[in-house]
Amino acid sequence: MVKPHHRPLAAYRILSWICIGLLFTAFLLSLLVGLSLPIIKPIYLLRFYSTRTGQPATNVATELRFGVWGVCANSVLNEPTFFSDTALCFGPQLGYVVPDDIITLLNINVTLVQFVLKGLLVVLVLHPIAAGLSLVTLVSSLFLASHSISILALVLSIVTALVSTAVFAVDLALVIIAKSQVKQITTVQFAIQWGNAPWMGLTAVILTWLAVIALSARACYCFGVRPHGKF
Repeated sequence: MVKPHHRPLAAYRILSWICIGLLFTAFLLSLLVGLSLPIIKPIYLLRFYSTRTGQPATNVATELRFGVWGVCANSVLNEPTFFSDTALCFGPQLGYVVPDDIITLLNINVTLVQFVLKGLLVVLVLHPIAAGLSLVTLVSSLFLASHSISILALVLSIVTALVSTAVFAVDLALVIIAKSQVKQITTVQFAIQWGNAPWMGLTAVILTWLAVIALSARACYCFGVRPHGKF
């Protein structure tokens, strides 16, 4: 049985590890999304794909997958899997473009593609910032034994949470607006599907806000959470 005067110290240590675990997971997710396709091909923001049926299987591109740093084109004969992806990719680079011949083959509205590309420029800037802030917050959480650093970690976590929330909102808006514009186009046969990156970003946001709560308890010595010698 834990003695009463040891319980605050045990709670302090547990809470510190919880903060580190939450921030580490949030940082890892932010980093993976910040890299994404074409650096990490299985992680992407959204995909355009053809809904035409009855077409022969060829190497002609039938879908585009958009990531933070580029875009990849796939055909029926080289459909991507989690472990293998031989798609034709453009990037990684800042301000990439999709060749007109690929857009023509997919029969996708050029204006819609340009909208997505411009939106990705904003995403490209915000994602590395969110990942960087998440890393700085994680490092500061390793020194929670210092009350002043715990307060700094709390401030950093709040900033990181706000930026991560803004990044997720941009990702969400990008896909939602693209899907709404697709519904207005009746002359083409393609659809838009969510990628896994926005949901990974949402998870990182939730974990970061949970870390804010945990760090708040640590910084204000709430719920009996105090280091040794401070009862």
